[in-house]
Amino acid sequence: MEQSLVIIHVRFANDGRVREIGECPSGTSPQDWFNALSRHSANGYESLSGGRGIFRLEPAVFEQVKAAVFPLAT
Repeated sequence: MEQSLVIIHVRFANDGRVREIGECPSGTSPQDWFNALSRHSANGYESLSGGRGIFRLEPAVFEQVKAAVFPLAT
């Protein structure tokens, strides 16, 4: 059985700040969303070349992170 994962792409600025990130809730900064995903994803993040990275998360973990962040985004 194949496991489906949520893939979230991240792009960094030259100074290390998060410039763009996928699935970012409205009202949440890209850096705050990256921090929330980092806190809840254990080993789900992979660095890529060129100032990029990806999170590979199980759908249940992704929903938990969104639920934790959305109250902050209102």
